[in-house]
Amino acid sequence: MKKILIYTMEGKKMCFLHALMNAKQLKEAGHEVKIVIEGMSCVLPKELEEEKNPLYLSLKNDGTIQGVCLGCSKTLGVYEDNEKAGLRFLGDMYNHAGVLDYVNDDYEVLIF
Repeated sequence: MKKILIYTMEGKKMCFLHALMNAKQLKEAGHEVKIVIEGMSCVLPKELEEEKNPLYLSLKNDGTIQGVCLGCSKTLGVYEDNEKAGLRFLGDMYNHAGVLDYVNDDYEVLIF
């Protein structure tokens, strides 16, 4: 079993959905998977919440989605939307969501 961090950066919905599908497939194969939402992808939770996307919601509700970048949420004007979605704000890297803690915990990092 591997430990994998999926670090999403792209603001394109299709790219983000592929990150979610990979997370689900890896989890089903027995790997430990975490997702961090960073960069432009911080704008996508609002849309996925509104459409009640089942894949997104299942990964959010089971704790796979660790949280969303604090700095990018504020810069991109989606702080309130992400707060309303119940996402945890991550800011351990100069108010952005870093990978250091995951790397130190032996996670392999995949960037989408």
